[in-house]
Amino acid sequence: MANILNTSLSGLIAFQRALDVTSHNIANANTPGYSRQVASFASRVGNGGGGLQIGSGTQITTIERLYDAMQNEQLRTSTTGFARFDTLNDLSSRIDTLLADADTGLNSSLQSYSNSMQDLANDPSSIPTRQALIGEAEGLASRFRAMDGRLGDIEAEVNQRLALAVDDINQLATSIAEVNNKIALQTNSGSQPNDLLDERDRLVLQLSEQVSVTTTLQNDGSMSVFIGSGQTLVLGGTARQLGVAGSEFDLTRANVVYQGLSGTTPLDNSSTGGVLGGLLEFRSRILDPARQSLGQTAVAFTESLNSQHAAGMDLRGNLGGDLFSVAPPTVLVSGNNTGTGTATATISDVGSLTGADYILEFDGAAYSLSHAGTGEVIPLGGTGTALDPLTGAGMSIVVGGAAAAGDRLLLRSGLDAAASMQNVTTDPQAIALAAPTRSSASLANIGNANVSPATVIDSSDAALLSSAVIEFTSATTYSINGAGSFAYTDGDPIVINGSSVTITGTPSIGDQFSIEANYGASGDNSNGLLMADLQTVGILGGGSISITDNYGRLVSDIGATTHQIKAGRDAQGVVLTNARDAVLTTSGVNVDEEAANLIRFQQAYQAAAQVISVASSLFDTLLNATRR
Repeated sequence: MANILNTSLSGLIAFQRALDVTSHNIANANTPGYSRQVASFASRVGNGGGGLQIGSGTQITTIERLYDAMQNEQLRTSTTGFARFDTLNDLSSRIDTLLADADTGLNSSLQSYSNSMQDLANDPSSIPTRQALIGEAEGLASRFRAMDGRLGDIEAEVNQRLALAVDDINQLATSIAEVNNKIALQTNSGSQPNDLLDERDRLVLQLSEQVSVTTTLQNDGSMSVFIGSGQTLVLGGTARQLGVAGSEFDLTRANVVYQGLSGTTPLDNSSTGGVLGGLLEFRSRILDPARQSLGQTAVAFTESLNSQHAAGMDLRGNLGGDLFSVAPPTVLVSGNNTGTGTATATISDVGSLTGADYILEFDGAAYSLSHAGTGEVIPLGGTGTALDPLTGAGMSIVVGGAAAAGDRLLLRSGLDAAASMQNVTTDPQAIALAAPTRSSASLANIGNANVSPATVIDSSDAALLSSAVIEFTSATTYSINGAGSFAYTDGDPIVINGSSVTITGTPSIGDQFSIEANYGASGDNSNGLLMADLQTVGILGGGSISITDNYGRLVSDIGATTHQIKAGRDAQGVVLTNARDAVLTTSGVNVDEEAANLIRFQQAYQAAAQVISVASSLFDTLLNATRR
């Protein structure tokens, strides 16, 4: 009789626990990260005698959560990948819209300025048309500044989002460490901490959205968590922390650092992943190159236009001054320097200008220059003095101070240029559309030689506006202002005082050709036409890329990159959906199935209770029989 009661009682207890598990599943059917739990039944060891073995009931051996480690690892990996692409897509799309949009981009302003310059070249003496060009110049400079300002705002946003991502990572790491302690405690006491395991997996999944994660289980049930290229974030109940610090050269530029046992080290960005990796990759791959290319365009436009304008004459008979201004390359000193070395840089060769950042490093004996992004070594010329500056990457660099071995300087050849661009001409009469010099042939010439219009090749020549007379002393020789004897070759250029002319044909002895200042030529538009064409003339890339093409390349590159990122995001979204579905298939709660289990366990519980009732009835019968 006692065996019947014990057997049925074991069933009651086992089925009650199974009902508890089922109700727990139903209650958590919509709980994020919850894994369905299953009670495992096993028969209890029987006892008996006389060659008979009678079972002693059932028991719950384990309450197991349905969990596939590989599926969850795939979910974490796809979550990291999607978060990276989603962050890149969000930010790069905004850059793409900014650069390519007709209202916010640069193309319309460049074209409008070019059109206005062409209008003025068609009517060079018109003061209202000159004033309109000044207005267009102000608008163009303002557009450069506004675009760079918007890119700067996005960089500030990236800095803020980096700080938020780091805060989230640190909070999640702390929470994972706390759960690790609880899991280890229960594991050591022999308990199965299913809900704590789910909670830890949920936290690790949230962490994988912020940064790439790898995990390792320890013997006590705790989990070690590593990020990036293997830096330890959580080890048992201890959580390391990330931080945000300024860069070596710029304290306003947020960099993520790892606070390990040996101190603070920069986080390896190459394998960061997630939101954090997407932010860092966007800045280095898209934002910085966009600002550098925009600055490169601003410098090329300003330097080439100012140079051509200086080769012209304005309505007052003066040589042209600057139309626009941009700041010279920015030089930043490393916070790790031990010496006092300094440097100043100027643009010396627009054709070689890239707009990129460069590192100028002193090894104790000499300076070297390298590309800050790729590490490519750039050949340097000169000694670094004011009379013999270092030259490389389109810049002239004058060094000073007392540099120590290992000291480094960052040279920003284009990043800050667009923000500094200004229109510096407000006087319409100061726009130099005419050529500063003109050539003419004496009416007394008797030969059949002709002279070309004068072309300025060195506007800085102090004698540019001085008159010069070329007089032929024979059919093959000539003098200049009555001095010297120079060989004449038909069609070869003759350069005098910064101007160049070409004489063709056969001159006679005594034939004269003059070069003189082009005063009073208010209708001359020859320099204006050259300025109007500058946007389509090869200037950058060693003279192969025009200003318009350079900006077009920027827009095209950003557009293509954004398209690739969007395609990657869409593809990664499919991978993430499939990974989620796989986890749900294994670990998700099916309410219909749980309802069926509820009925099954309820009926089994009722049957076990009925066995107890039968045992009670048998016991009563036995008692009644013994009373007689």
